[in-house]
Amino acid sequence: MKIDLVPFDLRYADAIADIEKDSFSDPWSKEAFISSVTSPFTDITVALFYEGSVPTVCGYSVTVSLPPECEILNIAVARDQRRKGIAELLIQDIAERASKNGCDTLMLEVRISNLAARALYEKLGFEAVGIRKAYYRYPIEDAILMDKRL
Repeated sequence: MKIDLVPFDLRYADAIADIEKDSFSDPWSKEAFISSVTSPFTDITVALFYEGSVPTVCGYSVTVSLPPECEILNIAVARDQRRKGIAELLIQDIAERASKNGCDTLMLEVRISNLAARALYEKLGFEAVGIRKAYYRYPIEDAILMDKRL
């Protein structure tokens, strides 16, 4: 399986929004993704899966870098492509780029009930550093704050 990580382009917006809707109970809109890239601090990376020579969007990440910290705002993988290492590849890419840009810490929030994501983050060296009470909506749920030193 061939995966390429590429910068966001408008042609990927619909596919990213579809993955977002399928992944989260309070999804970002297509317009939110498009407007977020106008910030010089925000980066969207798109994971493309190749079946033959035709690329298909299979995941993405959204980060905000304000050295010395980089926050992962959003990361998702298409349901049919999960558990294939794509999220891990995206996080490794984020860590490499953040380090090159002068960041020494990655941060994120994750739903307390999202055990699969929490296990992946812990596997990749993130540690729980706090809780945000009632951070998420639909349903209301606490977030675990996680950090990783680069």
